[in-house]
Amino acid sequence: MITTYNPQATGDVLMITLGPSTGVEQVNQQGQVVRITDGNTGAVVAFNILDYGQELGIDGQSGQIFLDQKQVDQANKILDEAGFTTQLAPNPSKLTIGYVESVAPHPDSDHLQITQTTVGQDQNLQIVSGSPNMKAGIKVVVAQPGSMMPSGNVIWAGELRGIPSAGMIVSGRELQLPGAPNRPGALVLPDDFGEVGEVFNFNAGRQLYQDGKIDTNY
Repeated sequence: MITTYNPQATGDVLMITLGPSTGVEQVNQQGQVVRITDGNTGAVVAFNILDYGQELGIDGQSGQIFLDQKQVDQANKILDEAGFTTQLAPNPSKLTIGYVESVAPHPDSDHLQITQTTVGQDQNLQIVSGSPNMKAGIKVVVAQPGSMMPSGNVIWAGELRGIPSAGMIVSGRELQLPGAPNRPGALVLPDDFGEVGEVFNFNAGRQLYQDGKIDTNY
């Protein structure tokens, strides 16, 4: 679940994204809740909750926000009162620390590689990467499916040249970290930077570039 709030652009609307859409959407509004359903799959892909920012305590925020349990309970109550049965859960960031266990060449590309990357206890993702500095045994930042990047782009599971890829291993540039080189290349974290599975700390990431602790010679 991705929740965003941008009152200057869209007014007092909490936008809740639950999954990708194939592009054909059906919209159903009940009271202050708008439900958006994928017209091809029937899956609920989004809700918009209107005129409720102050009650949720988010009226002073803008961009991607992370609701706590109390706020999620409030949102679920609104959905229920509007006649919708979907239940939401708290949405911690899916930009997490990962560890590249193995790397294999892509069978249909001379620059893509297929990684097996650990993102938590007993949780391994296959991620296709085009980073020129990709190799096994490095700690990286992973945008797991359902991540929103600083640019506003949302990362979902997909395929790259026929190979399933569950998210993306990201660069400092894609994280918009000051000092990151303006070219492709995974952000390789120091071994002592957090634990695998933890949410990536942007402040600590910025400090790495300021302190010259990131190798950009690739």
